[in-house]
Amino acid sequence: MNDPQSPRMGPKADENEQPIGRHGGGLRLRSVLPNAITAAALCSGLTGIRFAISGDWREAVLAVVLAGVLDGMDGRVARLLKAQSRFGAELDSLADSLSFGMAPAIILYLWSLQAVPNLGWFASLAFAVACALRLARFNAQIDVDDQPHKSAGFLTGIPAPVGAGLAFLPIYFWLAAGWDWIREPWIVGPWMTMIAFFMISNIATLSWMSIRPRRNVRLELILFIGMLFAALLVEPWWTLAVLCVGYLAVMPYAWLKYARVKRQVSTVQASRSALHSGNSTEE
Repeated sequence: MNDPQSPRMGPKADENEQPIGRHGGGLRLRSVLPNAITAAALCSGLTGIRFAISGDWREAVLAVVLAGVLDGMDGRVARLLKAQSRFGAELDSLADSLSFGMAPAIILYLWSLQAVPNLGWFASLAFAVACALRLARFNAQIDVDDQPHKSAGFLTGIPAPVGAGLAFLPIYFWLAAGWDWIREPWIVGPWMTMIAFFMISNIATLSWMSIRPRRNVRLELILFIGMLFAALLVEPWWTLAVLCVGYLAVMPYAWLKYARVKRQVSTVQASRSALHSGNSTEE
């Protein structure tokens, strides 16, 4: 039975939320800030659609890129403030589906694919639906212990923000070099479909959290990050294009590395099974 002195006001947002009394407590900023950042990322991604409708392609792409930056911040802020919640996780997935699935699909459709309305719309739908499916799979596996990729320090498929960034690669080249031929639907459509496939695939991709540079390259790493930031300010489109090409080039390395880790794990498990079987026989 609930304590009459401390009634719970409304449904709980997560399992660890404490009840709020009539005369005390109040809403803590640390529980709101991560979700506010997620909401800001959602607004930024959807505003990209508005810029695309007006034909402001630079602003449309930058709005989605800003959504990706904010999406990378909200989870880290939540962990830093110890404000993780199930509500925040669900809100983040919904925001990602709109900002990195629907928004890029509509932007690329308006930029190129509407020249072939039927086939172009199918490519846009494939990308948006693939992003939603990826996020649904991620939510379904939150409480699953057996995740081979995650346990080995890898991700399954291309993350949604990265997928959105890769989908914009033709626009990066168009803005940087003025290549009109790269705007052709027969290039953009298959490209979007390929990225959609990678998002929902079971291939192993590198996780930024698992990257551990050696201590003796600390200064070089700081220099690289500083120069990368400067390049984004001076030549943002070429820099984004190079980052996308670099990510695609590293993907085969991730596959090979995961295959090696998987073989090592299988060898260790086989050795343990043989040892356990030998002990059981002796008994």
